[in-house]
Amino acid sequence: MLSFILGVAGGSGSGKSTVTEHIVSAIGSEQVAVVMQDYYYKDLSHLNFKERSRVNFDHPDAFDWNLLLNHIDNLHNGIPIEMPVYDFTTHSRTKETKLVVPASVVIFEGIYALFDAELRRRMSLKIFVDTAADIRFIRRLQRDMVERDRDPDSVIRQYLDYVRPMHKQFIEPTKQYSDIIIPNGVNKAALKMIVARVNVVLHTQENFMLDGSFAFNEY
Repeated sequence: MLSFILGVAGGSGSGKSTVTEHIVSAIGSEQVAVVMQDYYYKDLSHLNFKERSRVNFDHPDAFDWNLLLNHIDNLHNGIPIEMPVYDFTTHSRTKETKLVVPASVVIFEGIYALFDAELRRRMSLKIFVDTAADIRFIRRLQRDMVERDRDPDSVIRQYLDYVRPMHKQFIEPTKQYSDIIIPNGVNKAALKMIVARVNVVLHTQENFMLDGSFAFNEY
């Protein structure tokens, strides 16, 4: 059986990971494979650290779309993948990879999860997590300082120079492609509905339509 592909998009700090974790917990980790877009930045090992630091990592061109598409296709067709591992403190891929095995449900999570038309075409359900800008900024500030060894000034500068304008230009417009918009980061009613609809597909193994677009895609 082909995998049910679910996209979870939204701005940095919107709560995408929380939504993904809830779905995985509700459905069962043995039935879900998660692909994190954050690990698919282009390999910039040919640049020195100073040069890599000047790259706009919030632009769509920062990602390795060919590898992403290939890996989503492999999981969809029952083929394991070696997902890259990314080091955010050095802005580079590590030599390690993470084995991701195929599952009934594949969740693709990332700020640009709904950006690429080819990836959208492969999705049976498209979700956009919509959270206020001030909340997203605070979450990003806390995360980058704790997890990515950044100082407050660098986080603020990056937010003003790259994150905010890229969100307005590229990420916010992808909301139009979503089947479901989750307001305020985490909405229990919306999450309950999403889990229920996925479970219908898993338990019946039949196509389940949602306003003409929710289906077990076979592209």
